[in-house]
Amino acid sequence: MNHRALILVVDDDPTIRQVVADTLELEGYAVQTAPNGASALAAVEQAQPSLVLLDMRMPILDGWGFAREIQARGVRLPIVVMTAAQDARRWAEEINAQGYVAKPFQLSELLDAVERFAA
Repeated sequence: MNHRALILVVDDDPTIRQVVADTLELEGYAVQTAPNGASALAAVEQAQPSLVLLDMRMPILDGWGFAREIQARGVRLPIVVMTAAQDARRWAEEINAQGYVAKPFQLSELLDAVERFAA
């Protein structure tokens, strides 16, 4: 386990952001959160996270826009999509994400994905 890896949690739902952040912190990860893709881009530039947990449908800049911007800037960053069950796999493939967890997810599923992909 690579604890102290910085995980960026991007979701417009403040409850999901908080639960995921609290869970990761309890597991020993450093966590930063963002309510949308635009804030997430700023966080990536400042903090260089090891992994992004990314919701897809968000205001201001959605997950697709965030992924496009990251790629355009040449940033190599593992992304795990957190989104509605029926769309999770397809949307993860659309942005070349490393993985996905379908909402509603078990926290154990999320932790497995983080441990697998956090560099």
